[in-house]
Amino acid sequence: MTIQAPARPDLSDAALARVTAALAVTAEQHDRTAEFPWAGIHTVHDAGLLGLGIGPRYGGPGLTAVDAVRVLTALGAGDPAVALIVAMTLGQHVAQDRNPWWPEELYRQVVDRSADAPVLLNAVRAEPEWGAPARGGLPATTVRRDGDGWVLNGHKGFATGSEGLAYHLVWAVHHDGPSGEPELAHAIVPGDHPGVRVERTWDHLGQRATSTHDVHYTDVHLPADHFRGVPQSRLSRQDFPGAIALGLPALYVGVGRAAQAFLHRFARDRVPTSLGRPIATTEHIQQTAGQVEALLVQAEELLLGLAARADAGDPGAPARFGLAKVLATRNAIEAVQTTVAALGNPALTRHHPLERHLRDVLASRVHPPQEDAALLATGRRLLSTDTP
Repeated sequence: MTIQAPARPDLSDAALARVTAALAVTAEQHDRTAEFPWAGIHTVHDAGLLGLGIGPRYGGPGLTAVDAVRVLTALGAGDPAVALIVAMTLGQHVAQDRNPWWPEELYRQVVDRSADAPVLLNAVRAEPEWGAPARGGLPATTVRRDGDGWVLNGHKGFATGSEGLAYHLVWAVHHDGPSGEPELAHAIVPGDHPGVRVERTWDHLGQRATSTHDVHYTDVHLPADHFRGVPQSRLSRQDFPGAIALGLPALYVGVGRAAQAFLHRFARDRVPTSLGRPIATTEHIQQTAGQVEALLVQAEELLLGLAARADAGDPGAPARFGLAKVLATRNAIEAVQTTVAALGNPALTRHHPLERHLRDVLASRVHPPQEDAALLATGRRLLSTDTP
């Protein structure tokens, strides 16, 4: 089969700035309506960024950790809901390039289709009752044998991109495998399968347009190669590659940059009659601008520096991914909150985008690894060895 892979996109600072500006045009509407942000998704696809991560073995450009940080920062500054949906798709391409697991012919079809239109992918793992796999236990979503294939049934929660996914990669368990123990894997489920029903449950403070709804899977019939279970005792801990582990927090640093841009515009334009000059000329606002820049520079340099180490193959880099997420998102949140505190009432009105940036940046805390888990894992590692 001939693969029509996406061409290498323009990742220059100027090109990414144009994408940021285009996404910002529809970000407010997406937030207000909470409808699926197709306009923004098409903007990213048209810029060639949705095919990043497709590996060279499939004719794609691949995705370095440094470029992932740069791209997702730019997308997050424009529309973080779009950025999150895109990050999920890029993550699946990066994972496939790193350790191929899709049926070969099916993945090649995904690549071929991606050249012409957005093809969105995401791993759907959490469940309303169970929580997330990172916290342990087994999902209630099951697959069972049915002739030469499988039947999948279950109820998932927090399925980012749910309404627009071409394929749901559904974490499920098979209880009757030959190993005699539960066997787990992602089942590959076409988004348009008649047994797939999205329940619009997502009504959160921020990231409102991410379509992170519940999904019900009822008697979903799948071919044999769409689920390849691994015995529970042989499952390895899920390690995110640098492009995703560092790219995901980067999109929230992008939100911080968007808040900073508003601060600068507002401060230059705001001329109180009691002052008679722009508030940008006051030491208080100037100091605030410096503090916001310091927070964002620290976050960016942390992510880019660690990304460069990961791209160079530094074996010590992955152990710091979790802490990098914690530190970068802490800084992004503080940068936005510092801006809000400095501007007062205008910062919290929906006539301005800053209140949206505040709501969106707070969503960074829920992504894995969550802060408690990252700190606990780091502490355990440090206390169980003589070397850092």
